Amino acid sequence: MKRPDAIRPPGGKLGILLPGMGAVSSTFIAGVLLARRGLGVPVGSLTQLGSLRVDGKQVRMNEFLPLAGLEQLVFGGWDIFPDSVYEAAVHAKVLETEQLEPVRAELEAIRPMKGVFYPQYVKRLHGTHVKQGVTKADMVEQLREDIRVFMRDNGCSRAVAIWCGSTETYVAPDKVHASRRSFEAGLLENDPAITNSQLYAWACLQEGVAFANGSPNLAVDFPAAAELARRHEVPLAGKDFKTGQTLMKTVIGPALKARMLGVNGWFSTNILGNRDGEVLDDPESFRSKELTKRGVLDEILDAEAHPELYGNLFHKVRIEYYPPRGDAKEGWDNIDLFGWMGRPMQMKIDFLCRDSILAAPIVLDLALLLDLAQRGGCIGTQDWLSFYFKSPMTEPGRSREHDLFVQSMKLKNMLRSLMGHEPGCPPGTESYD
Repeated sequence: MKRPDAIRPPGGKLGILLPGMGAVSSTFIAGVLLARRGLGVPVGSLTQLGSLRVDGKQVRMNEFLPLAGLEQLVFGGWDIFPDSVYEAAVHAKVLETEQLEPVRAELEAIRPMKGVFYPQYVKRLHGTHVKQGVTKADMVEQLREDIRVFMRDNGCSRAVAIWCGSTETYVAPDKVHASRRSFEAGLLENDPAITNSQLYAWACLQEGVAFANGSPNLAVDFPAAAELARRHEVPLAGKDFKTGQTLMKTVIGPALKARMLGVNGWFSTNILGNRDGEVLDDPESFRSKELTKRGVLDEILDAEAHPELYGNLFHKVRIEYYPPRGDAKEGWDNIDLFGWMGRPMQMKIDFLCRDSILAAPIVLDLALLLDLAQRGGCIGTQDWLSFYFKSPMTEPGRSREHDLFVQSMKLKNMLRSLMGHEPGCPPGTESYD
């Protein structure tokens, strides 16, 4: 593990590049601008409000860790619509207009660069602010130039990128994803297995920009991306922000398993009306999301180890587009469980939440922690950041962990180790007995 003298200090400006500048990105940016003026509290952010135990004492993360300060952050990104961040925030209706007014001028000054958009991967959107190129390799080069210009014009010493764009249609790993050489050949040949999000990720990695994937897309979760990350010494993380319903599953599922209570059925449905809901109304995009949402319970409950408790589990997930709700999502779960002598019980969970309010602090934490990881020499998949994701990426040979509390332990152990303090157990080995 890296010791404090191996972590470069967080000097200079940190660029935050956001592919997709809709509800999540605009809520995140507006919140940071308000927080650094003292006009709001960054609720939900571990890096700003969280603490961890070090040498027998609780210390605030932002006092213990050499993190970039909010005043050092510079925002930019891409979108397939030309709206400024202020216009996007007003349209999203997540924060009230009067909340946005104190930072309106700053938000209006942030306008997206033209996005890369092949519509077959997001069929419900019709972009008007898009790049043109003969090949996907051309698109990558245009994105790389965007990054260089952004860094130069804003005086940034380094940058991280967080994918906040839409869920793409499901794409399985293919031979084009097997190596850097095969992927680069696929870019020249416009291989259909290379999606929009992969183009952004590839450009960022080539420019030495750490990348986190906030969607279920196959953006960096394949061998070629891992190879490129190692080549350019870049950290990666993903995938799919863990916000509402799945957050509850990673709490309730471990609780039932800890008490050895059985589960026969778990029915989950969501209604939401924002752009994400519109995109997920397409069955092919929903397939990508369904896989990340369903896989959580399978791996937490482990029917193979406990067939008498979970061997007959029926798990169904639905997402319904309902425009009147906007960003105010409702996640409803019905759990049919059983206890002593097989007697049936039920649990109902109704989580009325706001997608972007829950995602915004995740974006902030990932940006600051990935920057810390890169300054500390961490390369490749950072599975200690699994706390933030529905479907955590891991290094080869490591199993995924979905239990929220084990994930929290992994995160804090890694941070202690980076700073030269002893963790509770070696990073990567955290688990319950």
